[in-house]
Amino acid sequence: MKASRKELTRRRHARIRRRLSGTTEKPRLSVFRSNHHIYAQIIDDTTHHTLVAASTVEPEVKSKGATANQAGAQVVGQLIAERAAAQGISQVVFDRGGNLYHGRVAALAEAAREGGLSF
Repeated sequence: MKASRKELTRRRHARIRRRLSGTTEKPRLSVFRSNHHIYAQIIDDTTHHTLVAASTVEPEVKSKGATANQAGAQVVGQLIAERAAAQGISQVVFDRGGNLYHGRVAALAEAAREGGLSF
């Protein structure tokens, strides 16, 4: 039986996570993409804590009218970069969550880079 697209994404994410881990000096920028929203978190895997989070579910992002498109992903990328800078985080490891580096995931990453995060 052929694996579903969701199952293939899950497998890719597991494969990526085997060799990718966030530390205190360089936490992990994790991206989750659903059909309606995009979520980003900066995670310290040594302490298992989320340091910074942003998503299109938040009222300040929703008010800009962009959720399930590249414009919404860019807003989330800028917001996560601002919040990371406020926490003193400048370098991260990018975890695309098993998704292809294309479309909304790439838009979020580019906006985060423009906002000051380096990865």
